[in-house]
Amino acid sequence: MPFKHNAARCHRMDNMKFKVANWTEYEAGLRRRGSLTLWMTAEALSSWQAAKRTTHGGQPRYSDLAIETVLTVGLVFGLRLRQTEGLLLSVLELMGLDLAVPDHTTLSRRARTWQSPEGRLGRRILGEGPVHVLIDSTGLQVYGAGQWLEEKQGARSRRGWRKLHLALDADSGEIVAHVMTDQDTGDASQVEPLLDQIELPIGQFTADGAYDGKPTYDAVTKHSADAAVIIPPRANAVERPDTKPASSRDRHFAAIHTDGWMKWQAATGYGKRSLVETAIGRYKAINGRRLRARSFGAQQTEVAIGCTVLNRMLACARPKSVCRIGTTS
Repeated sequence: MPFKHNAARCHRMDNMKFKVANWTEYEAGLRRRGSLTLWMTAEALSSWQAAKRTTHGGQPRYSDLAIETVLTVGLVFGLRLRQTEGLLLSVLELMGLDLAVPDHTTLSRRARTWQSPEGRLGRRILGEGPVHVLIDSTGLQVYGAGQWLEEKQGARSRRGWRKLHLALDADSGEIVAHVMTDQDTGDASQVEPLLDQIELPIGQFTADGAYDGKPTYDAVTKHSADAAVIIPPRANAVERPDTKPASSRDRHFAAIHTDGWMKWQAATGYGKRSLVETAIGRYKAINGRRLRARSFGAQQTEVAIGCTVLNRMLACARPKSVCRIGTTS
């Protein structure tokens, strides 16, 4: 839980320490993340060739699953398209499989129009009960030297960056929805597109103050009427006492002013919002802070595969941390 509102008293607070209780299982899962067999499944190899077309037009040689497999391997191991092509050629040769590998031009072209066959990331959520959804966004740099030219040479660059919006399941830690937009798109405007990707009902929706506003509350209510919305009001928020009955936003406003920020966080479970920030840090640590693809369609494919990679890695190994309070020195 953040203590930025009690900075003057931080030296009196105990440090939170965590210990991994399932270290043996977790370590084995971490090693499995680097296994090629995890990313080249038997299903991908058996469905490598594209199905015959029944309409007019050229016959594709590789299935969407084959393109996804090759792009996934390249993303996981940090390879460019040509290096990924060479890696897959050598792996299939060692496996004794007579399968052609998509060349880098085919990968670049198919990545612009690739569509996930399953369509939704939330397929891994277990159970049928309401889920606790956490939402946040982050920026991803666009491939190129635009920022360097602007900072070092003073040149005006037209290169920008993309904004990645994520929805996380607080219980499983998996990404259940994602949207990529340009840098000028507001965070609150993407709440409804994110919620449209979630099929299960929402029990609690948690986000930071950037999402505070009527459009967010309306989008959550439209998806799940009984969902609890946990969003801290903005610093310049004003209570509306004439509203009957009082809205959840007004109740949050009154609780913060009456009991204080820290007590409100503990009572509402707002501290779980840090899990989505951890997922964002995990995405950038594994997939990188910069998008490799250059076209917008290929960048959307890269982000979709990157989110799937994180979910698959989380399924391989997830630590069970036990919190221990230690004394400060």
